[in-house]
Amino acid sequence: MEKTAALAALAALAQETRLDIYRLLVEAGTDGLPAGQIGEQLGLPSATLAFHLKELKHAGLASCTRNGRSLIYVAEYPTMRALLGFLTENCCQGNPAACGLPAGLSQGGCKTAPAKKRSA
Repeated sequence: MEKTAALAALAALAQETRLDIYRLLVEAGTDGLPAGQIGEQLGLPSATLAFHLKELKHAGLASCTRNGRSLIYVAEYPTMRALLGFLTENCCQGNPAACGLPAGLSQGGCKTAPAKKRSA
């Protein structure tokens, strides 16, 4: 990942609402979530939600597809893995295990852990 792409992703995630949206998308997995459901879960008006989703898409952290009348948003896992790899590529002098990181993380090969269920 290039530094400019990493900066764009970090800037997008540095805003609390966008971070909340992104975490919902990551938890939803590859099925994603309809925009309306994201707005309902986070109590966001549609204009505010649209603005934040646009920023996540611009940073390459999310994408959307149309399903009938719904827009389905999905987290872009390759971008997330690339960002994690960028942030940890020189971790612990090239030995990520010394920092408690999974092997391969510094090369952008982060292993995906099963999503945790959010308690209601």
